[in-house]
Amino acid sequence: MDRRKLPRTGYDSTICLSGRNQGVYRKMKKFLFSLAACLPAFLLLSAAETVRLWDGDAPGAKGKRPCDIPTLTVYLPDNPAGKRTPAVIVCPGGAYSFHAVPSEGTAYAKFLNENGIAAFVLKYRLGSSNNGAYRYPVPQMDARRAVKLIRKNAALWKIDSRKVGIMGSSAGGHLTAMTAVQNDNGDPKSTDPVEKFSSRPDFAILCYAQTSMDSRYGACAGSKALLIGNHAGTENDVAAYKLVDDMTPPCFIWHTFEDQTVPVRNALDMANALEANMVPFSLHIYHNGRHGMGLGNPRHIWTSDLLLWLKEIGVLRK
Repeated sequence: MDRRKLPRTGYDSTICLSGRNQGVYRKMKKFLFSLAACLPAFLLLSAAETVRLWDGDAPGAKGKRPCDIPTLTVYLPDNPAGKRTPAVIVCPGGAYSFHAVPSEGTAYAKFLNENGIAAFVLKYRLGSSNNGAYRYPVPQMDARRAVKLIRKNAALWKIDSRKVGIMGSSAGGHLTAMTAVQNDNGDPKSTDPVEKFSSRPDFAILCYAQTSMDSRYGACAGSKALLIGNHAGTENDVAAYKLVDDMTPPCFIWHTFEDQTVPVRNALDMANALEANMVPFSLHIYHNGRHGMGLGNPRHIWTSDLLLWLKEIGVLRK
């Protein structure tokens, strides 16, 4: 059985920072605790389990602290009939500096569970940890591994391995887009049973996502610094919209016109690239909504539009 249980369950968003980043972390931590306190209690789900992406140390790990250990926290829907369900990996945003778990992790997991979809909240490694040791391509490596691990454990979690998607907001949306455009078919000869499985998601959901790290096109400077540092030549390597090809899975893209943190052009560029490569997509640009709004309060119409699209592509029953 491939469960990779941690000593304790629940989502651990501990961040390992250098001294110069401690002030930023304290402010973010205060913000996150305030946000969590404002959420309805029913959003604070009790996770079934938290599992490591790798047995032992993850590739490139610089220590054994929580920030060095990428994990999935598992939220399974009520499934009395024991049927195989779709699954979605949830990548919280946070500018590759922290994980916005309450609004873009557990809240999404509850929404997905309500609609019969298993949710797996990904704690990917961050560029803010260990003096930048986990910059590109480490977070992308973690996300691809998550797709493989869910397929490996499909029977255990009662997942339909042909309906494994990925979803993310802001920087988590960038990670989602990168997983959609950079993946592999698996290695049948690998001695690691997880690596035998494909890392290509069956669909992707981009929520006010960054699709480029080019500052000329509205890239968030913080995300860019923590993902690629000062290596300007790497920008094209992480410009998801430039990497789209005809093997990219179908995408649901939503953004708001008034988002100034990650401008709407990021969504338009991705949609144009998908159209040019004949990849099915659904694009929704709404007028109102701040960056980082998550599900919205009251719940935003994008959630209804997403469910309709999931039915349209056969992930959910009509």
